Amino acid sequence: MRITVRRLAALAVLTAAVAGCGSAEKEPADEAATPMGHTYISTEVEGGSIPGGGPLTLTFADGRISANSGCNTSSGTVDLSDRILRTSALASTLMGCPGEGAKADGWQNTFLESAPGWRLDGGKLTLTGAGTTVYLTDKKIASPDKPLIGTTWAAGTMLTPDAQVRSTALDEAAPTLLISDGGAVSGNAGCNRMTGTAAVDGATVTFAVATTRMMCPPDVMDVEQHVLRALDGKTTATIDADTLTLRNDNGFGLILHAQQ
Repeated sequence: MRITVRRLAALAVLTAAVAGCGSAEKEPADEAATPMGHTYISTEVEGGSIPGGGPLTLTFADGRISANSGCNTSSGTVDLSDRILRTSALASTLMGCPGEGAKADGWQNTFLESAPGWRLDGGKLTLTGAGTTVYLTDKKIASPDKPLIGTTWAAGTMLTPDAQVRSTALDEAAPTLLISDGGAVSGNAGCNRMTGTAAVDGATVTFAVATTRMMCPPDVMDVEQHVLRALDGKTTATIDADTLTLRNDNGFGLILHAQQ
């Protein structure tokens, strides 16, 4: 009987040890984790709504935050200590937006500058403050990267050595780019149709393109010349969700978005 009791006691100790290991594995995620280095997109808002519908996109990088709710992009420094999101006064771009979207900037900056509390649960970020709770999901989860090949990309911004340029002429010209299996290139440079090839080697894409020879209004032809300079030879391609950035070694480039 003594042996049996001793064995039962040993079994009880072993069971407790195993249970202790199991409970340790279920402890909360690292409390030191922060949103820094990630981009989040809102999926739900309690206590109101984003004017124009949003979503709110937040990017945390190098001690700074940038935010966009459908109109202008605001940015500033950010302090995440004590689970409170504290920003400097946010500076914004100055693009005009139609309808309710024009109020998105005010809603966004008021909320972020109210020092909301934050909670991070894996890829889910929750911000609570000023009577509003915003639920966001890591962009890599909510919107996985589109493939470079086989996706039709539409140009929305032109990159120069000194600036990012958006214009009515670019919107109207609506340049597109498609790289097919095998490296065949097709699309629209703004006025003329494009054909050619793209050699893809990791993040390096080397273009050789030609176009038809129609003439269009001068502002559209200016857009086309920029597109052709951006797609002339070696470029570096970066994909973030549905956004493709092409930067040419000559200093010109394009920011394109995947067409739905």
